[in-house]
Amino acid sequence: MVETCILEDAVYNISSGITKTHKDKGNFNVYGSTGIIGYSDENDYEGQKLLIARVGANAGITNIVSGKYGVSDNTLIINVKSCNDTEYIYYILKNQNLKRLVFGSGQPLITGTLLKNISFFCPEKEEQRKIAQTLSDMDNLISLLEKLIEKKKVIKQGTMQELLTGKKRLDGFSGEWETYKLDELLKYEQPTRYIVRDTEYVDQGIPVLTAGKSLVLGYTNESDGIYDNLPVIIFDDFVTSSKFVNYKFKVKSSAMKMLTLRDLKMDLRLIYELMQMIDFMPSDHQRHWISQYSQFKIKLPKTFEEQNAIASILSDMDNEIEKLEEKIEKCIKIKQGMMKELLTGKIRLI
Repeated sequence: MVETCILEDAVYNISSGITKTHKDKGNFNVYGSTGIIGYSDENDYEGQKLLIARVGANAGITNIVSGKYGVSDNTLIINVKSCNDTEYIYYILKNQNLKRLVFGSGQPLITGTLLKNISFFCPEKEEQRKIAQTLSDMDNLISLLEKLIEKKKVIKQGTMQELLTGKKRLDGFSGEWETYKLDELLKYEQPTRYIVRDTEYVDQGIPVLTAGKSLVLGYTNESDGIYDNLPVIIFDDFVTSSKFVNYKFKVKSSAMKMLTLRDLKMDLRLIYELMQMIDFMPSDHQRHWISQYSQFKIKLPKTFEEQNAIASILSDMDNEIEKLEEKIEKCIKIKQGMMKELLTGKIRLI
């Protein structure tokens, strides 16, 4: 039978770090609230310990460290008793949503006293170790996938630099590229008629999009005002970020433009990829498509066949990255389910 413990019974002590100074170089890492913040020639601590951000916006964030190191005074240090597995307690705390214990609006704070009263299921150390190893294996898989995605993105960036500048030509194509202003290639439509009315999103349905990083904000059951003139580039008029979309959708914000081809003999995907290479950083809060962005120039191959060939290569690379990102999302969901079951004793490891 699994016993319920409180954190105070599972640890020796919870204290603040004492390393007050750090520099750019040194033999030992100095850890702060979210990771390494500097280095030191001396170590104040050694061994495997848990670190929790004590103050500020990161209060409650948990990390695990080992070796010899320093710890800044804005971080809590937890020394786990030898009868418990440190990694298991780490996952317990990660599963606790420690942000709920943070108090204070001016300077958010979490204290050791509050942490000591956290209760959790506490099986024998061997089972703790197996649970921690299972969750650690999932973390390692997620980390490997993230590194692979970053590698694929770097490769794509290099391919873009070669293919989109004409430095490297695909076999069978030659001739000079032509220069166009974006508004010579693209026409825009305001998003007003496609804005979602109810932002209480559902689990499935028509996606609600933003041109920002997240892309899909949620899903709606609304059946009217759905954008279907595909494919299209959605363009954030304020920050100038853009996304290539080839499925039906609605939008949330009016600060967006839908960009489509003026001439269907051009390749919209290639134009989108070239837009990603435009070096422009908005400095003021205004709508930029009409005022500036549409006047930027890009170079395109003369033939649709070469445009399409380049776009297909880049599209295939994007699809590969998207599949890996979907795999990460699945792994994260699986791990969340495992944590919910294993860390509460609902499922036991034999």
